[in-house]
Amino acid sequence: MKYNFIIVGAGSAGCVLAHRLSADPGNRVLLLEAGGSDWNPLLRVPLMTGVLLRNRHANWFYRTQPEPHLDGRTLFWPRGKVLGGSSAINGMVYTRGTRLDYDSWAQMGLPDWSYDAVLPAFRRTESYERGADAFRGGDGPLPISRPNTPNPLFDAFVAAGQQAGYPFNADFNGASQEGFGRYDFTTRRGERWSAARAFLDPARKRPNLTIRTGARLLRVLVERGRATGVEVLIGREQQTIRAAREVILSCGAVNSPAALMHSGIGDADILRRLGIAVTHDLKGVGKNLQDHLLARVEHACLEPVTLYSTLRGDRAALALLRAMTFKTGPAASFPLEAGAFFKSDPALDEPDLQSHFLPGLSTAALRLPFVKGAKGRHEGHGFFANVYQLRPNSTGEISIGSSDPLAAPLIRPNYLSDPEDLRVLREGVKALRRVFAQPAFDRFRGVELAPGPDVVSDAEIERWLRATADTVFHPVGSCRMGNDAMAVVNQHLEVHGVGSLRVVDASIMPRMPSSNTHAPTMMIAERAADFILERAA
Repeated sequence: MKYNFIIVGAGSAGCVLAHRLSADPGNRVLLLEAGGSDWNPLLRVPLMTGVLLRNRHANWFYRTQPEPHLDGRTLFWPRGKVLGGSSAINGMVYTRGTRLDYDSWAQMGLPDWSYDAVLPAFRRTESYERGADAFRGGDGPLPISRPNTPNPLFDAFVAAGQQAGYPFNADFNGASQEGFGRYDFTTRRGERWSAARAFLDPARKRPNLTIRTGARLLRVLVERGRATGVEVLIGREQQTIRAAREVILSCGAVNSPAALMHSGIGDADILRRLGIAVTHDLKGVGKNLQDHLLARVEHACLEPVTLYSTLRGDRAALALLRAMTFKTGPAASFPLEAGAFFKSDPALDEPDLQSHFLPGLSTAALRLPFVKGAKGRHEGHGFFANVYQLRPNSTGEISIGSSDPLAAPLIRPNYLSDPEDLRVLREGVKALRRVFAQPAFDRFRGVELAPGPDVVSDAEIERWLRATADTVFHPVGSCRMGNDAMAVVNQHLEVHGVGSLRVVDASIMPRMPSSNTHAPTMMIAERAADFILERAA
């Protein structure tokens, strides 16, 4: 079997690439996905995110190694394992980051990634329900909508932010990011639109695009310094598939560096110790891992206007049925509609903190008749907002522990290893407390459940953070783009020292963008398609 392009990984990036490259009937494109098809109708129900993120269905279900700066805890890292990848199970929030994010990439010697260079790729991707303008696209494959659930707590959060001195922002993806407002989502008329639905569905009938699910990558084949194909395991059968032009890894920030290492591309000393033949010594593979670490400030709610009313077993089932049948009701949207980008210090040029507000509790579970609630969990109405540092200084790594390509990679985020990250997150918690203390919340605000009234001083907040902070599922950077000795790919995403091999996903980001990572990852794939198709021309 021989193709022009083999794309490994059908997530946010791989689906975009398959769509763009197969648009040319002269390109024979193979898209390989380790997970299964996205046929399950539950994948289209927005409120199912909370279930899918914590269920092995469509999920790699990874865990980190013990984190030394988080009291030795291991953190749960869900990653999508299905057509659409993590876009099939994520929270669907669509944010891009700031002009400064991408201009800083350009200043690292990567001029093709300036804001002016990437904005057309963002606009080309999206179909914004409110129409196109200088910042937004109106006719792209991916629907972007702005839900407007009539819950007074969303309005209270946005109003309280303004009462606390922060500006209102009508569009986080417009001219400026700073302020309190409402998020955009990758949804349309009450349904999730994953990357598979937006980009693969229109391309599935193209005769030059082949999609194979249940295909586990064993290694990339490299001959005389050039990638020539892949070895994959499909069912119990090992297959060798050849690529005439390129192999493209779009496996994500965890699996792309692991795939390179199992192919003999990485730190030669480590590979030899594991018994892996060295193809190319590239010491930066797996390094520079970055992620957003969040904290949640939670309150009991004095009025019955939260998700608690929905999360009783019979009501949840009815909401699910209503969403699947009529695309309406509480399960037809994901309740992170209100949020904010703000500064830990007014002297900063750009916001360094992001927040999502939810009219429910993070520990919410189905309320089943005659079943006692989980020990220590608050029973009743409540709300919370999370907060995380947008551009953390701490970096970790992805590594492998054996020569078995089917073994789970070793994930070491190294959260809070830089003391500045702890300070910024602490200030974020204090800022949320000030927001919740504003008059807009007077009628709703019950007792603070977390951190709790006994956690007051900076030292107490920091101890609480080390004991409770968690990931918001935004890993990037482990196959960093750059021109130095520790960079893995160049600015056109070609692996240094290995011909006909690219990495196209969130792992190539040199620095964390100031946003959720789904939209930037699709933009990266759009830019990669530009590079590939321009080279072909």
